[in-house]
Amino acid sequence: LEVMTVKKKKIIIMLSRPYLFGQLMRQDPSTIKGAETLMLGEMLTLPQNFGNIFLGETFSSYISVHNDSSQVVKDILVKADLQTSSQRLNLSASNSAVAELKPECCIDDVIHHEVKEIGTHILVCAVSYTTQQGEKLYFRKFFKFQVLKPLDVKTKFYNAETDEVFLEAQIQNITTSPMFMEKVSLEPSMMYNVTELNMVTQADKGESTFGKMSYLQPMDTRQYLYCLKPKPEYAEKAGIIKGVTVIGKLDIVWKTNLGERGRLQTSQLQRMAPGYGDIRLSLDLIPDTVNLEEPFDIICKITNCSERTMDLVLEMCNTSSIHWCGISGRQLGKLSPGAFLSLPLTVLSSVQGLQSISGLRLTDTFLKRTYEYDDIAQVCVVCPFTSNEC
Repeated sequence: LEVMTVKKKKIIIMLSRPYLFGQLMRQDPSTIKGAETLMLGEMLTLPQNFGNIFLGETFSSYISVHNDSSQVVKDILVKADLQTSSQRLNLSASNSAVAELKPECCIDDVIHHEVKEIGTHILVCAVSYTTQQGEKLYFRKFFKFQVLKPLDVKTKFYNAETDEVFLEAQIQNITTSPMFMEKVSLEPSMMYNVTELNMVTQADKGESTFGKMSYLQPMDTRQYLYCLKPKPEYAEKAGIIKGVTVIGKLDIVWKTNLGERGRLQTSQLQRMAPGYGDIRLSLDLIPDTVNLEEPFDIICKITNCSERTMDLVLEMCNTSSIHWCGISGRQLGKLSPGAFLSLPLTVLSSVQGLQSISGLRLTDTFLKRTYEYDDIAQVCVVCPFTSNEC
């Protein structure tokens, strides 16, 4: 008996002699020189080895057990195992024995396995059978191949003041051939909704920022951007959102040059939780542009991120360019843990250009502790008159 295996691409054609197709191509006068080395020729000939297989792809192999003798053999049992660095997997579709195998006949099987480990893999094909004389025989064949890493994924997190989290994912093709990026998506954790920022809307139609043909050439890197917002039921719970580090996981699907699909999912992506301290002050409303020496309104959101009740007093300190309108030193009242209050304030600027909103002070009268807030946000100050009047 003899065992043959071949890694399956799109189709499998078994040839008695692997070099026949290439020889015919070279001898055909109508064939372009070198055509036998093209992908079509490689697909139709029987490969001599498995080549490289990438993590996330489905390994498929055609196994054929052929009776080369002139005798009928009985009780043929074919077993295919895949040995990795950490486990041994049985890939055989059936574990029952075939009653008999006549001369020049075959037992065929196709096995599949989604590759989830990198490193050396060994396909072990074991065959046991009984001869006409009742002698039980057994042999094995080993086929070794490497599983390589196809992509290099790096992530960066940006925490916004509005509790939004921006994720930048850098994906690099570290194989030697181009790949078609079928899908790159972010599956958020239960506390977040995600918005993909890799589309440009034109004429009510969304178009990918990477163009219509999403190919990634060897060693090229592509950046994907996502925005995560807390779900409404969690958005007001400052203590919960503050401690959330698990953001979600990336789901990447691609196709290689023969249409073979691969898929990888990252582990849960984690960010460094932002440190807000005991009190968090953010802006719910602020204009982008204001006029010089004209009052404008902002709305501050003050959140108690501690585990104790606070009694707060607000002080407003003027800077060289920012002037607060209102009473400084007023009582804001008690704020329980996890609660927040919205505070409308009025400001004016005496200097043109990009100005920082600064000068707010919150004092907890219980602990006599003062919290300072500078550079809360920026606003562009312009002169509404001509340059001579300003």
